[in-house]
Amino acid sequence: MPPPPYMVNGSQIRAARAWLKLSREDLSRDSHVAVRTITTIESGQSVSPRTLADLERALRARGIDFIFENGQPTGIRGPAE
Repeated sequence: MPPPPYMVNGSQIRAARAWLKLSREDLSRDSHVAVRTITTIESGQSVSPRTLADLERALRARGIDFIFENGQPTGIRGPAE
C-alpha cells in the first residue's frame, strides 16, 4: 500500500541527510528514531506514518523543505546558505 499523500519518503530523507551532511546516527539522535529504522526507510521499505513524521519534523527543524507534486513526494529544498 502506498503512503498517504504528502508523506515524506526514503529518497527524500536520504537526500536531506546528504544535503545536511548528517549521519544516520545524527538523524537518529535528532528524531528519536532508531538507526536501523532509518536504514529501513531509506532502502524503500515501509514504516509507520508516525515514524515518517518524526523524521520529517527533525529534518524540517534543520531547514529542509520537502517538495510534493500532486500529493506525491518529489524532492527537497535545503536551507539557504
